[in-house]
Amino acid sequence: MAKIITLGEIMLRLSSPLNSRLVQSQTFDVVYGGGEANVAVSAANYGHDAYFVTKVPKHEIGQSAVNTLKRFGVKTDYIARGGERLGIYFLESGASVRPSKVIYDRAGAAIAEAEPKDFDFDKIMEGASWFHWSGITPAISDKAAELTKIASIAAKKHGVTISVDLNFRKKLWTKEKAQSIMRPLMEYVDVCIGNEEDAELCLGFKPDADVTAGKTSAEGYKGIFKQMAKEFNFKYVISTLRESFSASHNGWKALIYDGADFYESKRYDLDPIIDRVGGGDAFSGGIIHGLLTYPKDMGKALEFAVAASALKHTIPGDFNMVSTEEVETLAGGDASGRVQR
Repeated sequence: MAKIITLGEIMLRLSSPLNSRLVQSQTFDVVYGGGEANVAVSAANYGHDAYFVTKVPKHEIGQSAVNTLKRFGVKTDYIARGGERLGIYFLESGASVRPSKVIYDRAGAAIAEAEPKDFDFDKIMEGASWFHWSGITPAISDKAAELTKIASIAAKKHGVTISVDLNFRKKLWTKEKAQSIMRPLMEYVDVCIGNEEDAELCLGFKPDADVTAGKTSAEGYKGIFKQMAKEFNFKYVISTLRESFSASHNGWKALIYDGADFYESKRYDLDPIIDRVGGGDAFSGGIIHGLLTYPKDMGKALEFAVAASALKHTIPGDFNMVSTEEVETLAGGDASGRVQR
């Protein structure tokens, strides 16, 4: 299996239990998560040597985050230690017509203050097949944006495939700042993953689709996929297509373009959704595994990623704790949910 590197922030997640509101909660469910950490867990589940690169404090909360990654098979050899705090986010899970809400408490987190000297990216990328980061990481701080660039340069030096999940977060930066940082970073990227909002706000490409109204025809994306591939020389452009009927009910499929052909996945009806946080990261982890495993069949790779993400929507927490076999069963058409005995 492949050596896969991800770079980003792992945070402490405090969730209001049982769809309760934050203002009424007297206890919180505690897990850890974060975009690239979630991808690393997926990659480890599929049997890869998955390494997560970050910086966490030396205290017990930082160690707890590291222990959690180890528990799910992620290699922590390249995690730097230091800084004052681990970022936190509070999650209020919505239901029906009430949307979920996230409140960040991540200012001054260790990874936001990390320096290039904290990491030997030349060593980290040696022997790697894939490097993944998301738009969340450069949004954390200017220092984190510089780390992303340095890591990408090292990955290119070692011939590593680089993927990005654009992941625009309006609570972290403006679209103007995002484009000023993200567009130059695209010169290092081979595989670009994002939804319609990400493509517009991070890169300035707007598809002909109305996601709010549930209108996500793949035809509306084909024009901008071609433009993005031409401008940034991407090998693959990939978008998830989410139809949001309510917080508890979504339609879910995806589209991939390899510079010549398009492939649209089957559609999943996700109802009820247990936890959609990490759904996009589960997709990224799935597409990385899919493209590494089926390099000549992008359709099969995409079906694996969509099925993996569909399963994540049924699992509480940030991590997608499913096996290759479970994903392949769903991708193969068995969505019955029958008890496995």
